[in-house]
Amino acid sequence: MASSSSSSTLMKYHVFLSFRGEDTRLNFTTHLLQALKGEGLDVFFDEEKLERGEQLSDALSRAIAVSNISIIVLSADYASSKSCLLELSDIMELYSVKQQIVLPIFYHVNPSDVENIDGSFKKSFDDHQTRCSVDKVKQWKTAFAEVGKLEGWHIDGSISDR
Repeated sequence: MASSSSSSTLMKYHVFLSFRGEDTRLNFTTHLLQALKGEGLDVFFDEEKLERGEQLSDALSRAIAVSNISIIVLSADYASSKSCLLELSDIMELYSVKQQIVLPIFYHVNPSDVENIDGSFKKSFDDHQTRCSVDKVKQWKTAFAEVGKLEGWHIDGSISDR
């Protein structure tokens, strides 16, 4: 019993929000952030929580580690961002050892394209393979395919989503 109470005191954020800013920051993600905060949740949102001059990848890894839940907004260009893929790898590592709940939102993308690394995601990973180590790209692909297998929300832009 002592370990569960000590682990809960380590948690700093209710939710870590992972998204590609250029894709969703000014629309969907902003609304999601407001809704979560409106429910009284403490959300790690990079623009609000990062300290000036702080090493970005280290700060994000720490924030992920001290969050109860990660919500990943998977948009068409999510996989083109190395920082998004680094976040995703950290998130899925914690998920695999049952230290975090992961909730994917498939935002205008097909969940099977995430799981199978198809469509725009295939091109993004092909581009990474020309610039990054084989091991790093393999790690990212594994994490990406795993999040594609999870239950989540599919927001396809139809009239019922609005």
